[in-house]
Amino acid sequence: MISYKEAGVDIDAGNSFVNEIKPFVKSTFRGNEIGSIGSFSGAVRLPSGYKNPAILGATDGVGTKLRLAIDANMLDGVGIDLVAMCVNDLICNFATPLFFLDYYATAKLDIDSAKRVVKSISEGCKIAKCSLIGGETAEMPSMYQDGDFDLAGFATGIAEIDEIDRSKFVKKGDILIALPSSGLHSNGFSLARKVISELGLKFDEKIGSKTLIQTLLEPTRIYVDEFLNLKDKINAMAHITGGGLVENLPRVFPDGIGAKIEKNAIKTPEIFNIISKCVDEKEMQRTFNNGVGMVLCVDKNNVDFILNQTDGYVIGELCSDTSGVKLI
Repeated sequence: MISYKEAGVDIDAGNSFVNEIKPFVKSTFRGNEIGSIGSFSGAVRLPSGYKNPAILGATDGVGTKLRLAIDANMLDGVGIDLVAMCVNDLICNFATPLFFLDYYATAKLDIDSAKRVVKSISEGCKIAKCSLIGGETAEMPSMYQDGDFDLAGFATGIAEIDEIDRSKFVKKGDILIALPSSGLHSNGFSLARKVISELGLKFDEKIGSKTLIQTLLEPTRIYVDEFLNLKDKINAMAHITGGGLVENLPRVFPDGIGAKIEKNAIKTPEIFNIISKCVDEKEMQRTFNNGVGMVLCVDKNNVDFILNQTDGYVIGELCSDTSGVKLI
């Protein structure tokens, strides 16, 4: 007789893993959770105080940033990346994050590596002020190479229905404030990895105070605090991911509105200057965030307040235009 374990799936290891990650999961709970860890699904109570609420969802992964993290055995930030890529999208529709789910798929479950990843996810959830209420771990030896794994994340938030579409609050004359990224975040890594290979760079080379690999694997910044603290002063938010400023910012524009951005105003970290040695400017602009992780569209009267409350800085303004974003 052939066992499931002999076929490559260890049920006992999976059960052991679930028990070992329970403390990480519990550390994210915020008081609205219903039931215990290990049920068939997770549940939370809806917060009170909403007049006409809607539930919003966002999903994403970490992409080929995982390849670098696995090869370097630096797994302690990829869970933050996973949470960030989901909740940063939610808040652009003015949704307060409620809970998070993860999916971890691998060839063979390495409990130590998986624990590090889930601990990192729990850290991301705490930064994002949402609960990690469930997940799935899949052993699929025929689908992945030994040592490899992939991640997917699913975030749910709540918002007032009339606040979801931010384009109706955006107008000519609004000022664009950039909130800095923490680096590449989780986009463009297939291109970045190719450039690094072409340039013959070594991962232990220094870029400022950090090594190249530390710079590349810097966890994606989570902007939930800024959103919660400033939402009444913000007209719209744009999460700058794949597509860069030129493709993401127009997603919050109403018809007839465009943006003028001063290229020289953007504070670009050195890693992007290195990559740009092999990539032309247009490709850089539509692939990477180039140092801008989130853009806030704000009324002129609120600019000084927001600048005093954040590390943001002005990069441009909105104008009457139908051609999207102009970098000048």
